[in-house]
Amino acid sequence: MIYPVLLCGGSGTRLWPLSRKSYPKQFVPLTGEETLFQASARRLSGDGFASPLVLTNSDFRFIVTEQLAGAGIDPGAILIEPEGRNTAPAVLAAALWLEKSDPEGLMLVAPSDHVVPDADAFRAAAAAGLQAAQAGQLVTFGIKPERAETGYGYLELSGDPGDFTPRPIGLKRFVEKPDAAKAAQMLASGQYLWNAGIFLFSVKTILAAFRQHAPELLAPVQQAVDQGQPDLGFLRLDPAAWAGAGDISIDYAVMERADNLSVVPYAGGWSDLGGWDAVWREAGPDAAGVVTSGPATAIDCADSLLRSEGDGLELVGIGLKDVIAVAMPDAVLVAAADRAQDVKQAVAALKGKQARQATEFPKDHRPWGWFESLAVGDRFQVKRIHVHPGAALSLQSHHHRAEHWIVVEGTAKVTVDGTEQLVSENQSVYIPLGAVHRMENPGKVPMVLIEVQTGSYLGEDDIIRYDDIYARGQGAKG
Repeated sequence: MIYPVLLCGGSGTRLWPLSRKSYPKQFVPLTGEETLFQASARRLSGDGFASPLVLTNSDFRFIVTEQLAGAGIDPGAILIEPEGRNTAPAVLAAALWLEKSDPEGLMLVAPSDHVVPDADAFRAAAAAGLQAAQAGQLVTFGIKPERAETGYGYLELSGDPGDFTPRPIGLKRFVEKPDAAKAAQMLASGQYLWNAGIFLFSVKTILAAFRQHAPELLAPVQQAVDQGQPDLGFLRLDPAAWAGAGDISIDYAVMERADNLSVVPYAGGWSDLGGWDAVWREAGPDAAGVVTSGPATAIDCADSLLRSEGDGLELVGIGLKDVIAVAMPDAVLVAAADRAQDVKQAVAALKGKQARQATEFPKDHRPWGWFESLAVGDRFQVKRIHVHPGAALSLQSHHHRAEHWIVVEGTAKVTVDGTEQLVSENQSVYIPLGAVHRMENPGKVPMVLIEVQTGSYLGEDDIIRYDDIYARGQGAKG
């Protein structure tokens, strides 16, 4: 049995403004109808695959379950990392968790934000590495390079890849991201593959590798798993123990030190979507090299990406060449195409001026649905709130604001200080300051309402939870 291990805690700042810390690229439909996370989970499913084991953080836990359900995939364990500690502790936690039930099982570890157009070809490559993994090899997957890319690490082969038929080949060494001249040399040699960061090994083999090459990680991660707290369908790793684990990638901690390595070449198409230039390539530019997405129009443009993410927000480019333009309701990016990798500088600059757009997505996703701000003033805020069928907000109160709810779609079941009522479309209800209240959607279709807040402080942390079906604690998101 192969256990897919999906890593989805990254922030993806190079795809700002669409990818942000609060809602990163793996949860966004960047190149199709499905999100990258959903496509990754589907790619690692089917005959021979167990339900996916997911490592994520607390803010994303309900997004993970919602998107897996949307893809028709039942999750296995979902481990909640108290903080990001890079890939080595995450992979070790997954291995220690799986050791309890199947120490002989195989783990296929993959980031959840990559694009692999041919899922069948990738599954065939994974099958080609099975025998080596069962025999005690640490198998990694190398991508046939298409260009002298400086944004990826490389794998130097000890054998000839030939026609790149998937099969285990000896791995000589890992190579850091090269400069342009070195990348060109490696491409010409035919002995190098892109490092995809995808691995296949048995539970017992990777644990033995950690014991040999990174023993300092074992105690804190083992303790974090053993002392983890069940929370609905999740396991929250112990925060104190987890903080004692080093912040290190699995490449540095294990792979670059091991001698039982094999690499399976893969030539079926792959991208880590590490920047808007990669999105442009994967989207399939037209004859003029132009890609448009959403309500975007290109007039006499060439080699450019125009993408609008706002309903009714028309983006028009005229006479553009080698330009990336991405428009969202609260932020717009315009950049030279050859500066795509520098978008993270914009995020740093916005953080420096404490701009909310640096990290916060316009839609704030919660386990019950989402909301977005439509207008904000000194003492008022107007929100649109979308509640999934059967979902309910927590029973709560506020110290500093009153609220007025107007239902515009569906029917809301509203509780105010113990009194329940149904509020239908075009009806409203007033929530006085300090009142204990809850909103639920008892129907079979989404419920949408407009919320008007008034008060001296309108921050999301002005909330006291008394009861919550999602077992969240206090604070903005719990």
